[in-house]
Amino acid sequence: MTDQSPDLGDLLEQPDPSFQNVLSCVFGIQDHEVRTYVALLHNPGSTVEELAGEMERDRSNVNRSLSTLLENGLADRNRRLLDAGGYVYQYTATDLPEAKQLLHDALDEWTETVHGVIDDFDGN
Repeated sequence: MTDQSPDLGDLLEQPDPSFQNVLSCVFGIQDHEVRTYVALLHNPGSTVEELAGEMERDRSNVNRSLSTLLENGLADRNRRLLDAGGYVYQYTATDLPEAKQLLHDALDEWTETVHGVIDDFDGN
């Protein structure tokens, strides 16, 4: 995968797009953010540091990916108090059935909009 989010045209040209490509296109997120989502699915409750180690990526890049996932409703963040004092944030991916529903809802909304554009076109 490239590190760009595919646009709808790219997606339509694929005879059998992957779930990751659909996720990237629908939410307008980059491939590294999709990889972060998948890593969270396999490692729920991870910290930024743990994910960075798991994914072999810089912590700042993982943190930006997590922010994007949070903005799109694809992850949750919880604060855990540490025994020694302080706290750490733990991240969990939105469960797959809910993420799939988010995708369906976004596509349904987009399709409705496109149908409206088609119906409203008067030749001018």
